[in-house]
Amino acid sequence: TGTYSAVASYEFTTLTCIPGTVKYKGSKLQILDLPGIIEGAKDGKGRGRQVIAVARTCNLILLVLDALKALTDKRIIERELEGFGIRLNKRPPHITFRKKEKGGININSTVPLTYLDHDTIKGICHEYKIHNANVTFHQDATADEVIDIIEGNRVYIPCLYVLNKIDQITIEEL
Repeated sequence: TGTYSAVASYEFTTLTCIPGTVKYKGSKLQILDLPGIIEGAKDGKGRGRQVIAVARTCNLILLVLDALKALTDKRIIERELEGFGIRLNKRPPHITFRKKEKGGININSTVPLTYLDHDTIKGICHEYKIHNANVTFHQDATADEVIDIIEGNRVYIPCLYVLNKIDQITIEEL
C-alpha cells in the first residue's frame, strides 16, 4: 500500500488508525491498520470505542491473531465487537418487525420456533416498551436475534482470521 505500519516483537505497536490503499484488478481497496482491541474496549477501556467505531464502517474485518494464544484473543475480540453491535460472519436475522398503533403484539412464523415461545417474544417487546407490533419469523430465531432486530443498530460484517507466528507451534497444537 506504500504505507508504513510499525512492527515489533511486542503487542500493540499500532496506536492510531493507519490507512493505506491498494489497487487490485482496477479497483482501489482501502485497508485500515487499527490498534488492537483489548478486553473492556466496548466499555471504553483504552481507545476501544474509537477503534470499534471505525470497525463498524468496514466491509471486511481481517483479524490477525497470535498463534500462541489465538483462541483466547479471538474470543475476547469477538465478545468486544459483539458488545458494540458488530456481528462477525453472521447474516441479519430473517425476522420482519413492524410497530403499529394498536392491536397488541401479533406473532406469526413460517417455520417452527424451537428457541422461543410467544410469551418470551412478548416479554422482549415489553422490555423495549413495545406493546403493539407485528412480528413474523422466517427462520428459527433466538432471543438475541429478536433483540438485534428491535435494536436495529447491528452491523453484519464478514471476517477472516489469520494466524501470525504459526511457525512457533506444532501441527498438534493447531
